[in-house]
Amino acid sequence: MNEIVLPKQLNNAKASTVASSDEEQKAQNPISRDTTSKVDNDHSRAVNQNTIGLNRSYPEDFVVDAAYKAAMPDLQNGPSSLIKGTKTEIQHVGISNFRLPLKWQTRAGEPLTLETSVTGSVSLEATKKGINMSRIMRSFYKYAEAPFNLETAEQILTSYLDDLKSFDARLQLSMRYPMLKCSLRSNLEGYQYYDVAYEVIRKGASSTKIVHFDYVYSSTCPCSLELSEHARNSRGQIATPHSQRSVARISVVVEDGKTIWVEDLVDLCLKAIPTETQVMVKREDEQAFAELNGSNPIFVEDAVRLIFAGLDRQSQIGDFRVIASHQESLHSHDAVSILTKGRTFEQVSYDHRLFASMYHVG
Repeated sequence: MNEIVLPKQLNNAKASTVASSDEEQKAQNPISRDTTSKVDNDHSRAVNQNTIGLNRSYPEDFVVDAAYKAAMPDLQNGPSSLIKGTKTEIQHVGISNFRLPLKWQTRAGEPLTLETSVTGSVSLEATKKGINMSRIMRSFYKYAEAPFNLETAEQILTSYLDDLKSFDARLQLSMRYPMLKCSLRSNLEGYQYYDVAYEVIRKGASSTKIVHFDYVYSSTCPCSLELSEHARNSRGQIATPHSQRSVARISVVVEDGKTIWVEDLVDLCLKAIPTETQVMVKREDEQAFAELNGSNPIFVEDAVRLIFAGLDRQSQIGDFRVIASHQESLHSHDAVSILTKGRTFEQVSYDHRLFASMYHVG
């Protein structure tokens, strides 16, 4: 193994600056490591030789006491001089997809334990470096055994809002909510899963509670149905109308003191658009589904208006939004529509991946 030989002029320059550079390094690094670099000709790689003799075994018996903890560095809560970039307020900073099982209240009264994905964030003042994100997670374990609903979520939001001393906060809990559904004619049963998210937003003293819900259905094109019937009647030509899996994404503001259950939203959507995709199907069910689609042809514009009408009759709901995506089997593109009521969901610009997020795939 051969040492690297530096040119004479570089050795001289190194000698003249070694004292000052050592002082700078000690000032910048709590632990100064004096290392010598050599080249391993056999493996063509540099080998660092640590001369301090740091312990390389995990100290299983080490106990953190109060004094040690108090002496530990805490960069997130450091002075504003540590902020990188522009010293400006951040609207939201926090965690996404923190998962844990939670017991959710159901309309029938029995709690349902579901894996839940948590997104929690707070605002950050311009003079603060960062937040302690683990406090958001710790807040949930205080309520882990309690049945969850929007009120519980609001309590948790208030808890970590106070802990982090922020002025605005947001909490979203996402899950797949199962409901046992019966087939159309064979009476087979199977579980339908609904994508659901509960969201609580605090802005100053005001609080908003929102439920997001995806409803998956089949949409038969009215134009295609009429053209197929025309081909049959006028020329004796067999033809089939095109239909496709479609998704309605519903977001509703729940009024203070009121409750809206997932089951309520399912019932409302079934009444507006009865062609929900099926779980268990035998031949008689498949025929029934074809008849159901033929009896309820629907454009994407019809879909948002029908659901709008159902939501507008609910006294426990304030502002709301309906987004529909008919994922076409005729075209190589989709048909989409957005309809809102109230100011909560008014937007000029939408996330460019909004409609792509509405694909429900296996």
